[in-house]
Amino acid sequence: MPEPEHHDAGLQPERTSLAWSRTTLAMIVATAMFLRWFPEYGWFTGTLVAVALCTALGIYITQQLRYRRAVSGIANERIHADAAAAAWVAGSVVVLGALGLFAVLFLALD
Repeated sequence: MPEPEHHDAGLQPERTSLAWSRTTLAMIVATAMFLRWFPEYGWFTGTLVAVALCTALGIYITQQLRYRRAVSGIANERIHADAAAAAWVAGSVVVLGALGLFAVLFLALD
């Protein structure tokens, strides 16, 4: 299937795609950091890992759709921000932060 074309000298869809790729990578790095907590926090670490991996997977799966929408928006001169995706990732980061704080502050270290 051929890639959609656009005439954006600044390559906005590519920059946006790269930003989402960096966000996916950041979630994977966060997952690796959470795995280091396993000896101290046990099973609870699985919750953190699951949230971070689900967020990374969700971004990865929807990446191509967001790119196509951006290219189509440029071609039709009607582009809209993907506020739902940004809100979903922001919510995920807030949940990860809250779970991380809970682990550090309330789970007993043996």
